[in-house]
Amino acid sequence: MMHASSFRNAAFVGLCCLLPGFSLPFGAAAPAPIEAESFDLRDVRLLDGPFKQAMELNSRYLLSLEPDRFLCYFRTGAGLKPKAQAYGGWEAPNSGAGRCLGHYLSALSLQFRASGDARFKNRIDYIVDELALCHQDNGLLTAQAGVKAAFTELAKGKGDALRKSRVPWYVEHKLFAGLRDAFLLTGNEKAKNVLIQMSDWAVSVTRELNEPQFQIMLEQEHGGMREVLGDVYAMTGNTNYLNLANKFSHYKIMAPLMAGKDELNGLHANTQIPKLVGSARIYELTSDTKEKDAAAFFWDSVVHHHSYAIGGDSDDEHFGPPDRLAHGLSPATCETCNVYNMLKLTRHLFSWKPEVQYADFYERALYNQILASQEPGTGMFTYFLSLKPGHFRTYSTPEDSFWCCVGTGMENHAQYGNSIYFHRGDNLFINLFIPSELRWQDKHVVLKQETKYPESNGVTFTMACPEPVWFTFNLRYPGWASPGMEIKVNGEAVAAAAKPGTFVPVRREWHQGDRIEVKIPMSPRMEALPDDPNKIAIFYGPLVLGGQLGTGGMPESLEARDQNKFRKVPDPEVPSLAASHKPIELWLKPVPGQSLAFRTFGVGRPREVTLVPFYRECHERYTAYWQILNKEEPEKK
Repeated sequence: MMHASSFRNAAFVGLCCLLPGFSLPFGAAAPAPIEAESFDLRDVRLLDGPFKQAMELNSRYLLSLEPDRFLCYFRTGAGLKPKAQAYGGWEAPNSGAGRCLGHYLSALSLQFRASGDARFKNRIDYIVDELALCHQDNGLLTAQAGVKAAFTELAKGKGDALRKSRVPWYVEHKLFAGLRDAFLLTGNEKAKNVLIQMSDWAVSVTRELNEPQFQIMLEQEHGGMREVLGDVYAMTGNTNYLNLANKFSHYKIMAPLMAGKDELNGLHANTQIPKLVGSARIYELTSDTKEKDAAAFFWDSVVHHHSYAIGGDSDDEHFGPPDRLAHGLSPATCETCNVYNMLKLTRHLFSWKPEVQYADFYERALYNQILASQEPGTGMFTYFLSLKPGHFRTYSTPEDSFWCCVGTGMENHAQYGNSIYFHRGDNLFINLFIPSELRWQDKHVVLKQETKYPESNGVTFTMACPEPVWFTFNLRYPGWASPGMEIKVNGEAVAAAAKPGTFVPVRREWHQGDRIEVKIPMSPRMEALPDDPNKIAIFYGPLVLGGQLGTGGMPESLEARDQNKFRKVPDPEVPSLAASHKPIELWLKPVPGQSLAFRTFGVGRPREVTLVPFYRECHERYTAYWQILNKEEPEKK
């Protein structure tokens, strides 16, 4: 068996790791070159800090869930008696039942790989055994009511047969991905066998569809089927799976992107993002540059023309026109699933071309959307991350929501270690400043990163290596930072021609106990919406600062079964800032004795406001965007 974690990271960062002794079939394209690889999750351990806290809180929630409740409708569909009552919300038979079990398998697998805790492995093995029992006929494995009949019609060549079902390919993809991760991250061979049987069924059930019929089928959301079928091809060498992955290319969406055209306006955002993650995977497997170009163009369009300050995108789940965001500050901005998938795509692009712009976006979205999406007491999840000034966050319930963003949320907080460090040959890339310990096994190096960043601008790395070793230590100099980044090795300043937005290389022979000390210049700054220069977000370092607006008129509990429950709760008027043409350092000052808290001075209308990191504003009203008053505008009374 291949090295399990290498392949899971491959699916994320673009390695084409194939089985030992496997060679591509005659005539198959060669895998694409990779410039940077992420480390195995088991080789990165988080140290004390907000990300470790989020991961531990998530792990407690994962262990509180009962596998038999997720398995209820799988057993029913297989003619077996359920062992427990099903969960509620989106786990109902007509609402996508079974989807969250796939995410749960992936999250358990990630958590096991990151921690080594056998409790997660035991759950994985139990779930896979149960799924194998429910899949004895080697056909469709589903918990959804009525789907088998729809797929039977599809197998007869009816491309629209699934239209009356609840996005069955989207739901099936989660199960495919969960089984893939159970095999690749934990070595569960039975998961691999069931996955291959399901892939054979997918080949069979679509065999009679001609190209127009297939494209009709793809009008319905189908998740990451291209990506996971590409992974099964890489696991087995069976080109049937690669051929089917290519058939899952949705031409209506892909053709404009391959031509460098942004035609995303009006499209359901998270339906599209997995398609481009699939393109990225197909490029890595085949070197098809059209797929690469489409994925890169899509990333650039979404990040630079459709995203808000926190790194999230979409309003009410849909893209708007490029660079037209001011009208979309609603309670339904920034679906969390979108960012989960955008970070997957970002890892792919960084692996092809390790540039700071990808790491900068990753950091922005990680702090300001992913970390902000978790309720810090219960571990519950946001669906939308509201950017409506004066609104607040709505969280899932423990047992009666199970939205799509609950499923991706389980995975989000289990994999913080996968993008801190990358490597290739003699190059080590430091992408994120998160307290952690890295074991670089190829170099026999253990690197400890200690920091309170971004509360502090200092980061210290300590090297442990039994023998001297040469490699290049590439430090990210964030694009948002001011000039003047400082680097010292064992107390001596390193002279480097560095500028923001680049990696700073430090190449030398490293020894036991070597220390690298880094100081990253941070200061407040403003970032305007592209279509309204007077509507701005305020940053400190990588963090969006949100205004604290109290709790007046908020619901007693912020948990809800329906993610839209509180959308129409009235919101208060939000202060504006009479700060036009004034340097931010003159009117935004740190609050003495409080970490990362700032206060406006002389510009708040009708009152001054305290700002804190956006991700901390979990139980209060807030605003991430401020209206800047020009001199000619009347001040609010």
